[in-house]
Amino acid sequence: MPKINPTSLTVIILTFNEELHLARCIGSIAPVAERVIVVDSFSTDRTLEIARGLGAEIAQHPFVNQAQQFQWALDHIPVNSEWVMRIDADEYILPELAQELTQALPGIDASVTGLGIKRRVFYGQMDQAGYYPMVLLRIWRNGAAYVEQKWMDEHICLKHGNMQILKHDMVDHNLNNLDWWTAKHNAYATREAVERLNLQHQFNTGRQDASLKQHKAAYLRLPLFIRPFLFFSIAIFLRLGFLEGKPGLIWHLLQGFWFQFLVDAKIFQINYLAKKHNKPVVSVLQEDFGINFQEDAPTQG
Repeated sequence: MPKINPTSLTVIILTFNEELHLARCIGSIAPVAERVIVVDSFSTDRTLEIARGLGAEIAQHPFVNQAQQFQWALDHIPVNSEWVMRIDADEYILPELAQELTQALPGIDASVTGLGIKRRVFYGQMDQAGYYPMVLLRIWRNGAAYVEQKWMDEHICLKHGNMQILKHDMVDHNLNNLDWWTAKHNAYATREAVERLNLQHQFNTGRQDASLKQHKAAYLRLPLFIRPFLFFSIAIFLRLGFLEGKPGLIWHLLQGFWFQFLVDAKIFQINYLAKKHNKPVVSVLQEDFGINFQEDAPTQG
């Protein structure tokens, strides 16, 4: 068997109708990627045309949620590179990070199995950075990581070894407008409600992640509708969000309060319907919200 190049990197991008962002994303990682693999959930725009035109490989698979889709890619797409990277279609890496990766990968100690990247968040069409620096594990040695199985805000988790944080940044900058953003986060709120109800009622224990349960335990013990106010207050005052001006206020109010309040409202409604109709919460999720729990859970290694 030929020896694997220790600097080789395969990049995986999940897509659905990402014609607005995909060329920017692929263009940013092209200087360091040996392979770019687009895992598409049957886009109806020019996403696949753009991917092919930029030399990306394409696989298609029905979408349930981000965690399952990405784990499916890890389990079913042969990857022979030393390193694997996850990047979202509306993200891109800065040229400084591309140069850092080119220089750093050959000399990384064997004990390091994951690389953390600092992410800048630019909100919609406004140049406002929120929650910086947020360090995310986005690059790992092939086979050394899995995706925690959550319906929302899933992370890459190392099976073993240590994470090293890179010096330069990636950028999350979605170019869609506020109408698109609020519609998207309405759907996200349903997924987050499912996640929190699952922790409470344990109707889908095969998909729970122990670290997730511990991480959210304190927040979930707070009363419904009170915790969004606390979340927003921490972001604005303790994290100095008030220094970010009007774009920062919009970001923290929508992301830190409105979204959290909407999640709580959906939890309240789901529990109300379950009690009113005397049926399990999971039945309400399936019948009233169209949540499908019958998909095979991907492996976690």
